[in-house]
Amino acid sequence: MDRHDKISPAVIRRLPKYYRYLGELNKSGVNKTSSRELSEMTGFSASQIRQDLNNFGGFGQQGFGYDVENLRNEISKILGLNKKYRIIIIGAGNIGQAIANYTGFYEADYEVVALFDKNPKLIGMSVRNAVIMDCDDLEEFLKKVKIDIAVICTPKSVSQHVAEQVAKHGIKAIWNFAPKDLKLPDDVYVENVHMNESLFSLTYYYNKMKNENE
Repeated sequence: MDRHDKISPAVIRRLPKYYRYLGELNKSGVNKTSSRELSEMTGFSASQIRQDLNNFGGFGQQGFGYDVENLRNEISKILGLNKKYRIIIIGAGNIGQAIANYTGFYEADYEVVALFDKNPKLIGMSVRNAVIMDCDDLEEFLKKVKIDIAVICTPKSVSQHVAEQVAKHGIKAIWNFAPKDLKLPDDVYVENVHMNESLFSLTYYYNKMKNENE
């Protein structure tokens, strides 16, 4: 077993934030940083940051801190951002098209190869350089084209079927925006994005803060 297999998912979820802030420091011409400075930027404690990075070797020197560009490159490798990924989006409505237009894909090395939808008014349109194809052609497409990640933006009623369809063709990573938790074999990783859950959490803290100030 790879030693990285033992790392907590919570640690992995913090790494993209470190990566983002290190990118901002790099763009500002900052060459060195410390866990204390990263703490002020990210909101995580300096101790937590050091513990997280020590899971992968540490990358810093006591008294000298971290080399910004080197640390960002190392985190990029850990997250797999040093590779290219081919993506399809199933469901080309408002959310699907918004995701296809997301500039973060193009700043990293993610390529949206195609979108799929049932709506005949959408089929044949392009979003950036990706054509919206008929969902009926998805199976044949997946037999011919190697895809790394599938993004599901379909209605809840068909999301499980679509997920099983893409998993059957060897796609092991699914980013799910449908309002339903998907059930797939353990060798398929699913990231469920429920926007309502985030909104409801925000609402809770808004009301808590409001009540405390009244």
